[in-house]
Amino acid sequence: MVVSFPTTHQRVVDEIGRRIASGAWAPGDALPVEDALAAGIGVSRGVVREAVKALVAKGMLHVRPRTGTRVLPPEQWNHLDRDVLRWKQAEDADALLRDTAELRRIVEPEAARLAAERAGPEHVRVLYDALAAMEAAAAEPDRDGYIEADIAFHRALLDAGGNRLLGSLGRAVDIALEHSFHVSTRTPGAVEASLPVHRAVVRAVETRDPGAAAAAVLAIIDAADEEIARSPGGPSDGGREDGSA
Repeated sequence: MVVSFPTTHQRVVDEIGRRIASGAWAPGDALPVEDALAAGIGVSRGVVREAVKALVAKGMLHVRPRTGTRVLPPEQWNHLDRDVLRWKQAEDADALLRDTAELRRIVEPEAARLAAERAGPEHVRVLYDALAAMEAAAAEPDRDGYIEADIAFHRALLDAGGNRLLGSLGRAVDIALEHSFHVSTRTPGAVEASLPVHRAVVRAVETRDPGAAAAAVLAIIDAADEEIARSPGGPSDGGREDGSA
């Protein structure tokens, strides 16, 4: 297995981004001057400058002459950015579960309807392949690969509707889905109960039944909501938040 290590650039982006996500620098705060920030992290000014540019692109920082580099409020961050999702997971996992649940309820049932109306044979084949991978992983003692296959299933469902924006959204939120799936599949029996409903989704798409496809996806999300509420890795306040299965 090949292990990849973060570049110096990515390490500095992570360092600054995590500090912002954690609230160490609040919205409106100015970052330390470039020299001080570089010395504190142990890198060159050039590396800090490039990291700041990356965080500006993520909507987390704003650079203006004379006023310096300031932190922007979370409402302006790109929350579909993979780095921002990672930092959000590390700093406020419960909020990420809640946001993922709400996004899925808004998007996935209608995406399933589109898939049932538009999916071609290749889309159906990809869905069946992902389902087969889920079933094979579920049969293994350690269930290695189950979550990866589950993510592939839901990504394929978004692709199957032929809407490229939905397909891109599925790839963008992989980290959020993975976090939710890790929590929702911890309770006993959750995986086994989930598989028949996933199969119902594929059958509804294959037989071009939009209503059944949407209902099956909503059943998956409802069940996941239940599992996350009961899971040892679920929301610390005991609220009902969703992940997946």
